[in-house]
Amino acid sequence: MMWRMFCSLLLLSLLVRCTGDESLPEVTYSEQAPMDKREREALYSAIQGFVGDSWNGSDLYPDPCGGTPIQGVSCDMYTDLWYVTDLSLGLIHENSLPCSSSLEIRPELFELKHLRSLSFFNCFISPMVLAKDGWINFAANLDSLEFRSNPGLIGKLPETLGNLTNLKSLVVLENEFSEELPASICNLKSLKRMVLAGNTFTGMIPNCLQGLKKLLIMDLSRNSFSGTLPSSVGDLTSLLKLDLSNNFLEGKLPQELGLLKNLTLLDVRKNRFSGGLSNNIERMQSLTELVLSDNPMGGEMVGTKWEKMRNLVILDVSKMGLRGEIPTGLTNLKRLRFLGLNDNNLTGFVPSELEALPCIGSLYINGNNLRGELRFSRKFYEKMGRRFKAWKNPNLCQPFEIVMSESQKHLLPLGVKPCT
Repeated sequence: MMWRMFCSLLLLSLLVRCTGDESLPEVTYSEQAPMDKREREALYSAIQGFVGDSWNGSDLYPDPCGGTPIQGVSCDMYTDLWYVTDLSLGLIHENSLPCSSSLEIRPELFELKHLRSLSFFNCFISPMVLAKDGWINFAANLDSLEFRSNPGLIGKLPETLGNLTNLKSLVVLENEFSEELPASICNLKSLKRMVLAGNTFTGMIPNCLQGLKKLLIMDLSRNSFSGTLPSSVGDLTSLLKLDLSNNFLEGKLPQELGLLKNLTLLDVRKNRFSGGLSNNIERMQSLTELVLSDNPMGGEMVGTKWEKMRNLVILDVSKMGLRGEIPTGLTNLKRLRFLGLNDNNLTGFVPSELEALPCIGSLYINGNNLRGELRFSRKFYEKMGRRFKAWKNPNLCQPFEIVMSESQKHLLPLGVKPCT
């Protein structure tokens, strides 16, 4: 086997000398397999730019795709030569190479054209704006790009990232990117995951999402997006999870949300949405988590046919200024574990049928204008403990006989007076 490999290399060398074709890759031989020399030198230089000039890759890792692997580097073979396919920089693992505080992104990084995955974790500490140049070199093969926990990454996300049309996963999580999202992000039509959470992006969400038909996860939470949610979100028909929480989005939730038949999570908490609950919410019958809390929506709950949403596990509609009675349709949600109705303007009686929900583990009705007697059993109170809250309902009371029972008194919710 070794003799056959040696012969192949000898033949390749003779071919270069005889033809004068310098476009053929120059190789370095190791006991494992040959690696393109230019690829190896580009890898060393790229890493040195991040780690520091004192790092000598050729001495420490003479065979980076074979006998002396570098933590965070993976390779694959193309035309019988090793090329780098995965590169992770930063302290992802204990033995990962730490990035220098004075790092630089060298042009050699973009010479690694076979890269399929590129990630940076806690790497950029000092302020740096990502350059626009070079990213197009990754267009053919890169399918995963991640920037995680890089407090030094500031400024605008490069619009040239829109050239990465084969990208399937884009994670830009907990950095300091700001300004508006480039509209070119809508060119990434192969995307299945888009996580841009925990930055300081501003402006409106681009109204060009209709081309992202393959998108499964979209997380734009914990930014400063403003304006209305574009109607093109309704074209993301493959979407499973949509998290827009902790922004400054406003207006009414678009009716097109009802087209997202596969959605399992919708989280829009802590925005400025208004205009009442959309009736189209009930059309998203795959939802298991619906979190609308901390939005000044107003309106009533009774207009929504909650009984259609039988897959709900978490429902949080607290702090929304909701009026009217607690709808009886909620008592049909047999998978419900968490129900947050607190800090609204709900009136009327508390349906005792809520006790019959087999999975309910947290029920919050505090901070409303509910009235009448709480008709829950001792078993219910034992099950719920302090995960049932009913205080700040001036006209709500506990049956006198339960309040006076020494064996049950410690189970009762705080802040609810005895009935007289």
